[in-house]
Amino acid sequence: MSEQTIVGAALLGILEGLTEFIPVSSTGHILLAGHFMGFRSTGKAFEVLIQLGAILAILSVYFSRLWDMLVKLPSDPATRTFVAGILIAFLPAAVIGAAAHGFIKTVLFETPALICIMLILGGFVLLWVDRRAVAPKYTDAARFPLSVYFRIGLFQCLAMVPGVSRSGATIVGALLLGADKRSAAEFSFFLAMPTMAGAFAYDLFKNRDALSAADLPIIATGFVCAFLAAVLVVRSLLDFVSRRGYAPFGWWRLLVGTAGLVALYVFG
Repeated sequence: MSEQTIVGAALLGILEGLTEFIPVSSTGHILLAGHFMGFRSTGKAFEVLIQLGAILAILSVYFSRLWDMLVKLPSDPATRTFVAGILIAFLPAAVIGAAAHGFIKTVLFETPALICIMLILGGFVLLWVDRRAVAPKYTDAARFPLSVYFRIGLFQCLAMVPGVSRSGATIVGALLLGADKRSAAEFSFFLAMPTMAGAFAYDLFKNRDALSAADLPIIATGFVCAFLAAVLVVRSLLDFVSRRGYAPFGWWRLLVGTAGLVALYVFG
């Protein structure tokens, strides 16, 4: 990884921050961009490790609410139920992700055409879900039933295929299970915290012997850029989807996926 440029790391970090919390697949975008830029990282570690910047971004934006939850946790049943719901939703991806880590990183992450196809299919799904005229059952992310949290967690497992999108899978799952557009996006934020932190820690552990001190400037650059870009997205996304829905992201996925397939055919 040490031979990669700081500029390339900065661009990929910005891309990570801008796409991590919207349903367009940050991993898919970074892997495609890295493929065409010729950016290669040890064990694909860079692509996962810079997610720490996005994790810290959402922690900083939601710090006051997280602190309030921590204070209320011992005495407030509703808070305990919400925290339990987040953990329940996290478990399926934790188990399956650990079991299939090698296959995901060595096969799925190395298949750009698959990423493009998943982007396109996911775009159609987002457009379809966004147009459904169904009255929502749930409007508060902290008040879903535990069974709904678990099923959203199952949807999140689909995102182990790059190009599907972690946030996209959880948002679509929540919408199909009765959440409104705003609460679906907000729960995706909360579920991102343990999921991304777990993926970061596990990938760091798996690549502990392959990484070196020479990799640190590249990773640090991507991390800082991801943090700054993600703060902007987290602060604005809920209001955006409340007004515009998810159709713009569906169209973007179709555009990027199609352009990627064309570029792969032309350039390889």
